[in-house]
Amino acid sequence: MNLALLLTITIALSSSAFALVLHYRPRILKFIFFTLLGTSGLGAIWAGLSVLITGQNINYQINLGFPNIILQFALDPLSGFFLAIVGIIVISVACYGPNYKQRPITLVSFFTGLFVSSMYLVLLAHDVFSFMLAWELMSVSSYFLVVYHHEQAVNRHAALLYLLMAQASGLLILFAFSILTKFAGSMSFDVMHAMQFSPISPTWTSIAFFLAFFGFGMKAGIVPLHVWLPKAHPVAPSHISALMSGVMLKVAVYGFIRFTFGLLQHIYWQWGSIVLFIGVASALLGVLYALMQHDLKKLLAYHSVENIGIIFIGLGLSLIFTSTDHPVLAALGLIAALYHCLNHAIFKSLLFLGAGAIVQHSHEHDLERMGGLIKTMPYTAWCFLIGCISISALPPFNGFVSEWLIFQDAFQAVTLKSEVMRTLIPVSAALLALTSALAAACFVKAYGVIFLGQARTRHIRRAHDPRFGMRVALGFLAILCIFFGIAPTFTISLLNIIPKQLIGTQLPNTHNWLWLIPISTKTSSYNALLVMVGILSIGLVSYLLVRAYFGRIKLRSVGPWDCGFGGINSRMQYSATAFAMPLRRIFQSAWSIREKIEKTDSDTNYLLQINDRIWQYIYLPLERFSFALARSFAKLQGGNIRVYLAYTFVTLILLLWVIA
Repeated sequence: MNLALLLTITIALSSSAFALVLHYRPRILKFIFFTLLGTSGLGAIWAGLSVLITGQNINYQINLGFPNIILQFALDPLSGFFLAIVGIIVISVACYGPNYKQRPITLVSFFTGLFVSSMYLVLLAHDVFSFMLAWELMSVSSYFLVVYHHEQAVNRHAALLYLLMAQASGLLILFAFSILTKFAGSMSFDVMHAMQFSPISPTWTSIAFFLAFFGFGMKAGIVPLHVWLPKAHPVAPSHISALMSGVMLKVAVYGFIRFTFGLLQHIYWQWGSIVLFIGVASALLGVLYALMQHDLKKLLAYHSVENIGIIFIGLGLSLIFTSTDHPVLAALGLIAALYHCLNHAIFKSLLFLGAGAIVQHSHEHDLERMGGLIKTMPYTAWCFLIGCISISALPPFNGFVSEWLIFQDAFQAVTLKSEVMRTLIPVSAALLALTSALAAACFVKAYGVIFLGQARTRHIRRAHDPRFGMRVALGFLAILCIFFGIAPTFTISLLNIIPKQLIGTQLPNTHNWLWLIPISTKTSSYNALLVMVGILSIGLVSYLLVRAYFGRIKLRSVGPWDCGFGGINSRMQYSATAFAMPLRRIFQSAWSIREKIEKTDSDTNYLLQINDRIWQYIYLPLERFSFALARSFAKLQGGNIRVYLAYTFVTLILLLWVIA
C-alpha cells in the first residue's frame, strides 16, 4: 500500500515532465501522458480503498532542512475516500483525453499533470505548510488550464476572476490555520487534533471556523461565492471541466471536513445552522440559475453550485446533530454528504465529458441551435441520459440514494429540543425536495432540446458519436452511476469508518447487501434492487399491454395536420427559452430579467437578458470600485523622478517614526 501511494504521486508528477520532454512528439506525448495519468488514477483508487478497508493509516515525513519546517503527509480513511474519488475521475479522463481535440497538447498536458498531482498532495498533506503549498499549486495549475484558450478576451476575464477568488480563498484558509497554529504551537494536524482547545475562546474558535468555511466554500462554489464557477468551467477544455467540477470542488469539501471535524474540538449548533442555510440557498439558487442557461457547459456549472449546496446541507445537519449530542444522526448526515460527493463526482464528470463530445462533434454549445442528436449520436445520448437521471435524483440511480439519506437525516429533527430547529430543518428538507424537482425539470429541458426533435443546424445533422476512448470514458461513468445506485450498502459500509474516525461513532449495522436501513427498521429502509426490478417490470408489462392492444388494430399512417403551413420543421418545436418560460414567470424575483419586444414594419424581435443578481449587485459594483481605485493610484505615477524620490523620503520618515 505504501508503494502504491508513492508510485501514484511519482507517476502523476512524471506525466508533467514527459509533457515537456516530448514537446516535439505530440502523438507519443499523448499516448505516454494519458497512460501515466490513468496509471496514477489506478494507484489512487488502490491506496484509497486499502485504507478504507483496513483502517490503517500511512504517514510520511520529509525534512527540508529548514527550522521548524517538516513536510508531513498522511493517508487515513477520510483522505483515502477522496483519493479514490480523484482516481476514478482521473481514469475516465485518461480514457477520454487522447481523442479530445486540443492544441497545443504540451501545455495542457503539463498543467493537467501538475493539477492532478496537487490534488493528490492536498489530500495527503498533514500539516499547514504542506497543505497550503499543495493548495496553491492546485490553484495556479488550474488557472493555466482555465486560460488555455486565451485568444478570446472572455476566457482571459474568466481565468482572472478565478485566480483572484482562488487567492482570496487561500488567504482565508491561511488565516484560519494561523489561529489554530498560534494556540497549538505547531503546524502539525496531529498536534492540533490532540491538544485541548481550552486556551481558545469560543469567539476565536468561531472566527477560525467561519474563515475556513468561507475559504473552502469559495473554492467549492457556495452562494454567494460561486460567481467564478459558471465563468471558468465553460471556457476550460471539457475533460478539465470534469476534473474541476467533479473533483476539485470535492477537494475543497474535504478541506472543510478535515478542518471542522478533524481539527476543531468543539462544534456549536449555530455553525450547523448557518452551513445548513447557505447549503439550501446554494442548492435552490444554483438550480434556478441553471434553468435559465442556454450554454450547455454553463448550465452544468450552475448545477455544480446546486450539488455543492446539497453536500453542505448534509454537513450542516451533521454539525447540528454533533453539537446536540446525537452522534448516530451526525454520522448519518456526514455519510450522506460523503456519498453525494462520490455521486456528484461521477455523474457530473459524465455530463461534462458528454458535453465535450457534443460540442466537439456538433460544433455547437448553444441549446437553441441543437436538436435531434439522438439520431446521429445515439451512444452519447444514452450515456448522457443516465447522467441526467442520476443528477435529477431519480431511483434507482446513484443521485437518489445520497439525497434520500439526507432526507432521512432531516426527518429526525423531531429528536431535537429546540423548537426553532425542529421547524427549520423540515423546511430545509422541503426546499431540497423543490430543488430536486427543479433539477429534473432542467434536465428534461436540456435532454429534450439537445437530443430529441429535429436538428436545427447543418452541423447538428452531420454530428456523430465520438471515438472509442471517449466512448469508454462515458460508458465507464454511466455504469458507475447505475452500480452506486443499485448497490449502495457496500459503499456505505466502507464509509462507516469515517464518522468513527471523526465523530467517534458510526451507523449501526442494520443494513445488509440488499436493504439500506440508515437508522432502524422502524423508521425507513430502501431496497434499490427491488426498486429497479419493479420499474423494469412495470415498464415491460406496460409495453406488452400496449403492444397486445394495438396489435389487433389496423393502423393507418397519415401526415400530421400542418394548418396549411407545410411540413413540420425545426422552428415548430420547443426551444430552451420556451420550455423554461413558466418557471421564469414563477421565480422571476430570483434573476435580474430584461425582456423587450421590438416591432418594426417587416419583423418583430424578442430580446431576453437574464443575469445573476449576486453578480450584478455585488461583484460588478466591487469590480467598478476596484478599477476606479486603481485608476486613482495610477495618477501617482507621474513619471517625474523627483516625485518618486519624495515618495521614498516620506516612506523612510514614516518607517523610522513607527520603529522609534
